[in-house]
Amino acid sequence: MTASRTWTAWSCTVRLTVDDPAVLGAACGELKALMDRVDKAASRFRPDSELSIVNSRAGALLPVSRLLVDLVDVSLVAASMSGGAVDPTVGAAVIAAGYNDDIERVRRRFPQPAEQPKPIPGWQQVRLNRKLALLGVPQDSALDLGAIAKAWTADRAALVLSKRYGCAVLVEIGGDLRAAGEPAEPWVITVAERAGDPGVLVTLAHGGLTTSTRTVRRWETSEGSAHHVIDPRTGKSAEGPWRTASVWAPTAIRANTFSTALVATGEAAVGRLTLAGHPARLVADDGEVTELAGWPAASRAA
Repeated sequence: MTASRTWTAWSCTVRLTVDDPAVLGAACGELKALMDRVDKAASRFRPDSELSIVNSRAGALLPVSRLLVDLVDVSLVAASMSGGAVDPTVGAAVIAAGYNDDIERVRRRFPQPAEQPKPIPGWQQVRLNRKLALLGVPQDSALDLGAIAKAWTADRAALVLSKRYGCAVLVEIGGDLRAAGEPAEPWVITVAERAGDPGVLVTLAHGGLTTSTRTVRRWETSEGSAHHVIDPRTGKSAEGPWRTASVWAPTAIRANTFSTALVATGEAAVGRLTLAGHPARLVADDGEVTELAGWPAASRAA
């Protein structure tokens, strides 16, 4: 017997499912509290967040919380793992593309001219002293931890809640899912490009399953459409062969790293995915689907 609750936060759908209905209310409260702490630490849209303060003082080394240290640390690991395809220093490029406010407000406003993208300084230029909890970003740059922060939160919440309440847990934050515990039956998941769209059904008993897409967080500029997935090689919205990538991995962070890399840099990311051996489902601009590395052949249309 399972119980689930759904709400909206971080401009996306959040869903928590447990196989012990008695703990659902308390577990939801803990997930919301964790998301609030992450938001205060790493939101790009709150001027009072730690990340906004660090970005506003680019070039300086500032004391930050252990939570922000952890989030930046995993973002740098993701950058290294992806060969720079997932780079947290694209923040200024995301803003230059027009994503400088909540996505709904960005969509509603009159199309703005896109700024010329600034060169991406590269994740290697971020200064992070883990022992002393000090963080500095390159001058004239900004960090964007949005995708990794969602995946980290899904991972953290699923593991903590499963251990605390002794039950199986499934956490979904936007396109990032993490399963923890031992469900009596695997969770049945619909993998789709957008919430509510037709998709395929897969089962998930453990680990992370993430979907990255350039079809959802889109807006109009005076030069045409733009989206939030930046190709670090160009500083512009990615234009690779795949508009959407879904990946399974042992953690949501690892799955998100590869799904984002595939959309951001296209075929350049396939080699690393193949070496890692993570199953993936790719959707091309024309809708053609490619399945890699053991994506379940039994997946079927939802």
